[in-house]
Amino acid sequence: MVDTSKHLTVAERVERLLETGDPLPIVAAGDPVLRRVAEPYDGQLDDALLARFVTALRETMLAAPGVGLAAPQVGIGLRIAVVEDLARGPREALEAKGRVPLPFRVLVNPSYEPEGDTRVPFFEGCLSVPGWQAVVARHARVRLRARDEHGRAIDEVFTDWPARIVQHETDHLDGTLYLDVAHARSLSTNEAVARHWSRPTPEEAARELGFELP
Repeated sequence: MVDTSKHLTVAERVERLLETGDPLPIVAAGDPVLRRVAEPYDGQLDDALLARFVTALRETMLAAPGVGLAAPQVGIGLRIAVVEDLARGPREALEAKGRVPLPFRVLVNPSYEPEGDTRVPFFEGCLSVPGWQAVVARHARVRLRARDEHGRAIDEVFTDWPARIVQHETDHLDGTLYLDVAHARSLSTNEAVARHWSRPTPEEAARELGFELP
């Protein structure tokens, strides 16, 4: 069977995707769309279609459940991502990670710059790499520039866990998976993390699995 989807416009591909209903199917590691630099958004979708797409991204993210989702993760190579974190969980873990609520927002054409040299390591997962986690040392503080879904400018500094989220999702738009920047020796199944590495910080995992932390 000939795949005709490559000949469709971005808008037509989004329309076809939305016909699948919510939640949208999430693309897994190994699909080329996750390794391409996403196309800058410059109005490829009309306002109504963009709103529908953003709503579908959010519903898919929440259903997964996750705290962020980039358009390439549903097969659409546009520089659009959504983020939202209710920051629920054990108090000790939330405090160790600096995990505070991150209200829902849409990031269009985002980019970030680190502020300072501090990097913090924590286990991290990805909806496109289901069942696995690994330790990633991320910038503790970043300045994010983007637009929202209405074209309004975003120029904001994020710290701690919210900074990790926006870095992870922006990286997706550059064809980077968290595994590319993780400590390879830390790679663990979700079950192994729950069984062995449930402490809020990964120092014990680093000692036992043999990798260095910053």
